[in-house]
Amino acid sequence: MKVTAIANANIALVKYWGKRDERRILPQNSSISVTTDCLSIKTTVEFSPEYKKDILILDDKEFKQGSKEYDEYFESFLNKLRNLAKKNISLYRHFNNFIRNSYIRNKFVIRRRTWREAPMFVKVVSQSNFPRGAGLASSSAGFAAFAAAANKALGLGFKNKELSILARQGSGSASRSIYDGFVEWKKGERKDGLDSFAEQIVNENYWPDFRMIICLTSKKEKKIKSRTGMAQTVKTSPFYDGWLKTIDDDLKKVRKGIIKRDFSLVGKTAEENCLKMHALMLSTKPPIIYWNSGTIELVHKVIEWRENGLECYFTIDAGPQVKILCLKKDLPEILKRAKKTAGIEDIIVTKPGPGPKIVENHLF
Repeated sequence: MKVTAIANANIALVKYWGKRDERRILPQNSSISVTTDCLSIKTTVEFSPEYKKDILILDDKEFKQGSKEYDEYFESFLNKLRNLAKKNISLYRHFNNFIRNSYIRNKFVIRRRTWREAPMFVKVVSQSNFPRGAGLASSSAGFAAFAAAANKALGLGFKNKELSILARQGSGSASRSIYDGFVEWKKGERKDGLDSFAEQIVNENYWPDFRMIICLTSKKEKKIKSRTGMAQTVKTSPFYDGWLKTIDDDLKKVRKGIIKRDFSLVGKTAEENCLKMHALMLSTKPPIIYWNSGTIELVHKVIEWRENGLECYFTIDAGPQVKILCLKKDLPEILKRAKKTAGIEDIIVTKPGPGPKIVENHLF
């Protein structure tokens, strides 16, 4: 019942910002992303009647029930997993036998309970190789790894579509990290969310020259979580309807650009879409401003480099980190210039990467 999975974060080229259903995590708009090959989170999951409570440890820090992080991000997802497990007949029999044998072994004089009546708790330990909550889509990797490990541990047998739906209910962007390469998350129309899942556009090997330079301008955890910011934007921004009216065109252009390997079309559209999303944040009441001086400096630099003949584009998620899109041939020169730019704390180079994988070496 102990399983470990590794999943990678994805970076959106057409952003998702705003939900039509907060509880089910259903988006207002579809989105397109690229799964990275190096921003990884490793998660070990173990369900067992031996645990007396849920245990959640992220990067050596335990989050207890009652804390904001636990209640807001994990409790509903854990309950979803428990409900799915109760429908799994083979697991039901396994836990019945476990409980019966435990009572016999320990000579308990107690009415035999079925597993459906017994509590089932889980221990989750997760380690990331990049900063969480800093605008690098850590929740996409975290819940994709969590979902993949739980799927195996509970014997659910979910394929990619169902696994994407499951991961989405932990974090919307996690639905996209279930796949390698370039991925589109379909917003869906149904109230139950069964048509809101991600699909692969092309695999990780389709566009070998595509690169992304991730420039960290701050490793601190952001003050306003994406979930909170989205809700406030949908509620208060006077420009939100305009955002939704332009999304389908952005999706069409980026989808076409990926399939044709048209870097200019993908980069230009991704940059414009990013600026529109941050314009929404600025128009939120109170305004949401993630950018810092390093962010602004690098935005100006990327525009300047492009105007001088070095083709590159930027995209920025809900945070201060700038991701520079470029082709492999231009990577050395852009990397050299980026390292000389003020306000950058670290640089990570990535390309299209794989979906989740199950590994044998556990975290506990």
